[in-house]
Order: sequence, then structure tokens, then C-alpha cells
Amino acid sequence: MKRRIVFILLILSVLISVSCKTAPQEMSNQPSDALSLWTDEAPLKKMLTEYMGKITDKNSKDFIPVENRIAVFDMDGTLLCETDRDYFDHTLLAYRVTEDSSYKNSASAFEKEVADKIIEQSKITSPVGGLDIDHGKAVATAFKGMTPDQFIAYIQEFKKLPMPGYEGMTRGEGFYLPMIQIINYLQANNFTVYIVSGTDRFISRGIFYGNKDFDIPPSQIIGSDVLTVATHQGNTDGLKYTYTDQDQVIFGGQFLIKNLKMNKVSAIVREIGVQPVLSFGNSTGDAAMAMYTITGNQYLSLAAMLCCDDVVRENGNEKKAEEMYKLCNKYGWIPVSMKNDWKTIYGEGVKKQ
Repeated sequence: MKRRIVFILLILSVLISVSCKTAPQEMSNQPSDALSLWTDEAPLKKMLTEYMGKITDKNSKDFIPVENRIAVFDMDGTLLCETDRDYFDHTLLAYRVTEDSSYKNSASAFEKEVADKIIEQSKITSPVGGLDIDHGKAVATAFKGMTPDQFIAYIQEFKKLPMPGYEGMTRGEGFYLPMIQIINYLQANNFTVYIVSGTDRFISRGIFYGNKDFDIPPSQIIGSDVLTVATHQGNTDGLKYTYTDQDQVIFGGQFLIKNLKMNKVSAIVREIGVQPVLSFGNSTGDAAMAMYTITGNQYLSLAAMLCCDDVVRENGNEKKAEEMYKLCNKYGWIPVSMKNDWKTIYGEGVKKQ
């Protein structure tokens, strides 16, 4: 009898051991150098590491299942250099219309008008009214007929050009290194990261294409949209046309929607289908996305906003930064000081001219 009891206890011990090995407790992935480019006093670094400890603990009331670990990031001014002295997508259009020898003589009067406004805006460093929609329309027509792959390849060549306001950096290298660490940190903790940008979707994909520092697939990049059609579709409505083996997908020359403010929320609902728990932005164009993330969320959620207060290492704007600090205080967003929270912005060898 004693032998039988001992045998049963031994079997139970083995089963419990196997069970523990096959179903381990999830642990927050927080290596000591995960956010090494952030100062220890940075509010976001402190709050995010505490947050991660809570939401990855299956015994915590704040545990978030992996399928609900959704983080959304704005792009320009949040993940990469916003203006030098203008937006990446603005400078891309200006280059296409005024410098690209294969196209500039074919540019329309409207495209030239928009490019001139962009050049003017870059000189006076203040917004030119109505440029968002006009720029979207001009991009749609200036690259009409290109396939998405051709457009991505075009952007890769543009990315090789020097960043005008910096030494030691090309247009494609202007990523904020501390924010790259945030993305990698989230992905290490089973977050799905989406880019939700006001920049054209395909331009955004081109910017991220080939980046070896982190992995964001094209399906997780959302932006403003232009019409896509089949090569031989012409003016036939998509409901009446069937794609053939002679077709390719090309840009149809029509601007559809600017992905800013409430349009960002609508895009998240439409394309992701899950309320995010983390939001990262830098402007009032991202405010709706931030509020959607932290309002009525069944899970613990945070929204952070970058404040462009570094005028030495980056093209900062102290007035805009102060306005964003006030908004953060008002709405409960976490402010990120580019000046005080980051040990570096672009890394060694990069200097603002």
C-alpha cells in the first residue's frame, strides 16, 4: 500500500513538473539596456516599464491578453525627423516636380503651384494654409501610373539624398533612436505595433522599407490614401471591372483621404478593429487617436506625446513644445521631452547644421 502511494505521488510530481515546464508564467521582457537611450528621469521610461510589469503578469488585474496588446504610433515628429525644413512627403513632391529630370517637364501647373508653396513654406518655416489636401492631390497625380513597387523603389533613391539640415545623415536615416527602442521593447513584450500616419500610406511604407533596426510589415502601416486601379481599367468603375492576367495595380491619380485627427480613429476602427492600449504622437493631429486610446478602454492604457523642445540637436520649436506640455497636462497624456528625456536623437556622428 505504501509503495502504491509513493508511486502515485511520484507520478503526480512528474505531471506537475511537466505542466510547469509547458505552461510557464509570462514574464515582462525588460533587459537592463532595453531603453538605454532614455534618461532614468524620463517620465515615459518609468511609466512604461511599470506598465509592462503589470500588463504581462497573468495574476494582475491589469493583465492584457496578447491579442489586445495594440500600440499605435504617428510617424512624422514621433518616429522620425518631422521637418528639415519640411515634411518628408512634402520634400519628396517638391523633388519630383522641380528636380527630377525624368518628370519635371511633364509636371502640371497645379503640381508646380503646390511645389512652390512647399518651397516657400520651408523658407519661412510657417504653415501655408490648405496645403494638406492640395499636397495629397498633387502626390496622386505626380506619381499616377506607377505601381506600388516602382513607387517604393523611387522613395529608396530619394532616401539616399543628404538630409539638408544635418551632417552625417541621409533623408532615410532620420529616425529617432530612442523611439526605435520603444518599438523594439513593445514587440519584445508581444505588442503588435501599427503606424498611423498623416503621410501617404505608400510613402510611409517606403520610408520604413529596408530598415534593419525594427520590423514593421506593410500591413501594419496606415496612412493617407490615393486611388489604385488596374493597368487596363481606364475609367471603368471597379464594380464593373475584373483584374486580368495582363494587369498590374497602379496609382490612379486621385487623392482619397487625409489621415489626420478623427480620420485616424476611423482608420484604426476600420483597419485594426481593436482599441489600442498605447498611443504615441506629437501634435494635435494625433489628439483624437490619443483620446480614443485612453477613453473607455477596458484595459490599462496610456498616451504619450513628444514635445519638440530640443533646438540644439533637432529642429525644435519651443513655443509648440510649451503648447503640447499644456495639452498633456490637460488631457492626461505623458509628455516626452526630446531635450531632457533622450541621451541622443540620431546617434553618434550626426550633427545639426
